[in-house]
Amino acid sequence: MTSDAFSQSAASAEPHLEPVRRNLARLRTVPELAPRYTGSPEPTTLAELAFLPALLKDDLNTALAALEPKAEQGATWLFQSGGSTGAPKVGYAPTGFYMAGVHAHWQPLDRDDVFVNAWGAGRMWGAHFLAAALADLAGCQVIALGSVTRDEYPDWLAFMAARRVTAIGGTPSVLRLWFGAARAAGVRLPALRKVIWLGEAWQPQLEQDIAEVAPDARRWGMFGSTETWVVGANTPDCPADTFHVLPEQLVHVGEEGLLDFTTLNPAMLNPVLRYQTGDAGELTSCPCGRAGRAMRVLGRRDGVVQVRGLGLHVDQIVAEAEREPGVGRAQVVITEARGRAIAVELLLLTDPGTALDTERLRKDLLSATFTLATAFQHDPEQFTVRVVDALVSNDRTGKTANFVVREEEQ
Repeated sequence: MTSDAFSQSAASAEPHLEPVRRNLARLRTVPELAPRYTGSPEPTTLAELAFLPALLKDDLNTALAALEPKAEQGATWLFQSGGSTGAPKVGYAPTGFYMAGVHAHWQPLDRDDVFVNAWGAGRMWGAHFLAAALADLAGCQVIALGSVTRDEYPDWLAFMAARRVTAIGGTPSVLRLWFGAARAAGVRLPALRKVIWLGEAWQPQLEQDIAEVAPDARRWGMFGSTETWVVGANTPDCPADTFHVLPEQLVHVGEEGLLDFTTLNPAMLNPVLRYQTGDAGELTSCPCGRAGRAMRVLGRRDGVVQVRGLGLHVDQIVAEAEREPGVGRAQVVITEARGRAIAVELLLLTDPGTALDTERLRKDLLSATFTLATAFQHDPEQFTVRVVDALVSNDRTGKTANFVVREEEQ
């Protein structure tokens, strides 16, 4: 292991490892986790840090259940993460959500902005409140919309145009609904300059709708989770998958390119110590020209799901479907009974007027995908392709995952 595997150099990071040692001590008090750290030295170097075992989501959930951290000042906010493709997890944050450290290095909003906060509010999801904290630091005007229903879009879009909204933020799934509705209704938002996103990978299909609705708008992205909070951010001059890591965060590239995250922030409530989110990536230079190592996110490594004992690469199925002319978004829905997949359905959102031969696409995917062809060799009708009006989304967050697992009612 060399320090090249970390987002910061040894000289930069090693004087700031005290929060790492504190979190190691906290994790050693958790009976279920203590044995894994037997023989591990308190890290004073990056090499010793890399020696520590990685924390997975279930490990961190176990730790938080035992530690129940509390903020030194202000309220302690409890947030829920996950729930679209896995069991929900709980994360903790103090009032302010660490956004002062983010704002010091990344300032997409300024005092002259009128900002629509379109992340879902409440129901234990943190992004809406995190974005509100950023807006507070920027001193701008805020329209806190949260989630809206389909029939509400026309009135709210008219309101946004009248108020000359300059910025909007949400998950890419939610942003696609906003810009798609505006484009379909012929609404233009000429004052909109900034599109802020967090919670999912950027969706390139958004670019087409944004170009029609707000041609001067450019994207500004954050990367993080409810466990790590914001790890890094990018600007319109950066690729959508590349983020500049904050000084209070330390990113490490481990085996098979899996990223793990360690907090250097002494105020962090979650004991984030080599925590793996399931994302893979690499450290690289950013084309924007900013000095230092940037983090390029290559995608999740938990996109392989078991279907009748075989691994189905969901992202490959989705990508293949979205290459079809007129297909805007695809989603795989797996139906299980007693833990066994009994059916796989590919749901498609298509552009208006698209005439898609779903049976031809179904047969093409069956013949080209080993897992589907083998798993459904004797009942190929259990793999279906269907055009729908809406994909399955998380009502709490508005996020739309590439795959959803449903349990068949007995």
